[in-house]
Amino acid sequence: MDNLSKEQRRKVMQSIRSTGTGIENAVSKALWRRGFRFRRNATLPGKPDISIKRRKIVIFVDSCFWHGCPIHGKIPKTNSEYWDEKIERNKKRDEYINNYYSSIGWKVVRIWEHSINADLEATIDEIAKILIIKD
Repeated sequence: MDNLSKEQRRKVMQSIRSTGTGIENAVSKALWRRGFRFRRNATLPGKPDISIKRRKIVIFVDSCFWHGCPIHGKIPKTNSEYWDEKIERNKKRDEYINNYYSSIGWKVVRIWEHSINADLEATIDEIAKILIIKD
C-alpha cells in the first residue's frame, strides 16, 4: 500500500524531470569540454538526450530505474504490478527507438546511469571513441 495520498503521489511524480537530469548534464558538459558539439533534447523520435544530426548520432542517457537496468533496476515493492508493466513498456520503447534509428542509418549510443556514476571520465572516453570513429 502506498504511504502517500493520491494527491501527494501526483505531486511527487510531477516533480520528476525527464530532461536536464544530473547524469544528462554531467555527460553533456564533459562532452562539450572535449570539443564535441551537439544539440540537447532535440525534437527527434524518442527524445534523445544528445544528438548530432549532421553525423547521424543520437545518445541516450538511461537511468537504471526508468529503463530497467539488469544490474541495478529494482521494481518497487508497492504497486509492483504497475511498475513492472511501466518499466517493460519503457524497455520495449527503447528497443523500438534503437531499431528506428538503425534502420535509417543512424548510430545509437545508450549509456547507463551506473557507468556514469562509477567513472564519468571512462564513460566519456568510450563515447568519444564512438564519436571519433563515426567521422
